[in-house]
Amino acid sequence: MADDKKKKKDNKEPDEEGGKSKKKLIIIIAAAVILLAAIGGGAYFFLKPAPVEEAEKDPGLDVPVPEITQSTEIGPMVEIKEFIVNIISEEDRHYVKASLTLELNKEEALEETNKRMPQIRDSILLLVGNKTYEELHDLQGKKQLKAELVSKINSFLQNGRVKAIYFTDFVVQ
Repeated sequence: MADDKKKKKDNKEPDEEGGKSKKKLIIIIAAAVILLAAIGGGAYFFLKPAPVEEAEKDPGLDVPVPEITQSTEIGPMVEIKEFIVNIISEEDRHYVKASLTLELNKEEALEETNKRMPQIRDSILLLVGNKTYEELHDLQGKKQLKAELVSKINSFLQNGRVKAIYFTDFVVQ
């Protein structure tokens, strides 16, 4: 009987040792899984690219820019003599020196345009003076300015319309 008790104790020892080694193995595997998950999560959050913030959209970019078409019929022309306007600039002082010609759609508009020349020049000076050096320095900015000028001048003409504006002199300094 003493031998039976001794055998039972001997049998328990290997089971306890095997159980301890299984527990250690499970703990090691769990720790490895947690460590890998932490590394993966950290890599995801720290290595993903920063979100691109949209710059404020310039409302002037929504102004439709009419394309200059080659029409066979040329309307009456009105020349607007040279004007000089200071423009917005953060760095140095900049100005625009320009002359332009308005093409009208019919002869009746010619007389009205000449009568409203002070209004037309005023609106041109205000629109050009409200632009920045960067806007007027490139082609797209000049096209946008033309579109805005056509729209503004047509808003107070009643007997006709401005078909196109042609810059005959345009210097930005």
